Amino acid sequence: MRIGIEGQRLFRKKKHGMDMVALELVRSLQAIDKSNEYVVFVKQDEDVCLRSGNNFEIVELKSSPYPLWEQYILPAAAKKANCELLHCTSNTAPLSTSIPLVVTLHDIIYMEKFSLLSKGFSSYQKFGNLYRRLVVPGVVKNCRKLITVSEFEKQRIVDFFGIDRKKVVAIYNGVSEHFRPVTNPETLAAVRNKYHLPERFFFFFGNTDPKKNTRGVLKALSLFLKQSDEKIPLVMLDFDREELARLIAETGDPELKNHIILTGYVPNSELPGIYSLSTIFLYPSLRESFGIPMLEAMACGTPVITSNTSSMPEVAGDAALFCDPFRPEELTEAMFRLLSDHNLRSGLVAAGLEQARKFTWKNMAQGVLQIYNEILSTK
Repeated sequence: MRIGIEGQRLFRKKKHGMDMVALELVRSLQAIDKSNEYVVFVKQDEDVCLRSGNNFEIVELKSSPYPLWEQYILPAAAKKANCELLHCTSNTAPLSTSIPLVVTLHDIIYMEKFSLLSKGFSSYQKFGNLYRRLVVPGVVKNCRKLITVSEFEKQRIVDFFGIDRKKVVAIYNGVSEHFRPVTNPETLAAVRNKYHLPERFFFFFGNTDPKKNTRGVLKALSLFLKQSDEKIPLVMLDFDREELARLIAETGDPELKNHIILTGYVPNSELPGIYSLSTIFLYPSLRESFGIPMLEAMACGTPVITSNTSSMPEVAGDAALFCDPFRPEELTEAMFRLLSDHNLRSGLVAAGLEQARKFTWKNMAQGVLQIYNEILSTK
């Protein structure tokens, strides 16, 4: 059987969440499935991270605006390649195709209360949310199967669209094998020097999406610094300096800027070093469908503070310290607890290492492959 996989962003240099999930899916399918034939459709870009070989063919399609690429170029290419099934991996899909369709809906946050005009969204994010709102209801109706990443998100999808639960399958994401505690002194020193990391720091994946709760984290950090004798800074990944200045101004604490370190974009291969060096990983999102970064932190032996909402308790189990993400003072209190209670800290580190081992990309790929085979067997 010939299976098409949409991997539009796989060749872009700066990959993020859904891109990494799609890449790990393809790599894991290459390892476990030698029977079916696969055609992976990507947009031409600079990071050629996959090569054709054996039963996998990588097809580069010309670069074009995303709606045009997805709605016209992709289905035409899948038909030309004689695909018998097409899996779109990143929340949207063609509205019209004669090929049986499987779609991964990582989440439906863009369909919910976070308005297109919400403060904090970039123009690019607003356009993406509008496009999804227009396309996804039709995709949900037309596809053969929906894959999502947690039981929490499955229930949200079923309730929102009013569809049969049997149409939606929850398959957990995994943790890549290179996420493990980094102990080599030279490696750690190189990471510390490259990103100008202090001896102790809080680590946070902030971005401009309101669900990531950057405002709440900054307010919690401000409270922490005012109450603590030790001025532990916050390290943030790829974040716009002007946007950060605006958010700091909102806190009313201009000194906060002196306690924040921006790393710029960090390649996925270098993240384990930063996790391993960090004192606490903060993941107090307002809403998540899964939460891969908190499992990555756990796999590196870093204690995690996360939210008591949406999918986070389901994924974190008993391996994290939970707080109400809508109350910055609760996050501050949790930070103090983890810094002062060494038994709590060591217990969460041990539990986190065990929890992270439950989530593998091989398991994810086996679940997806089962769906492929079920659909192809009923053609």
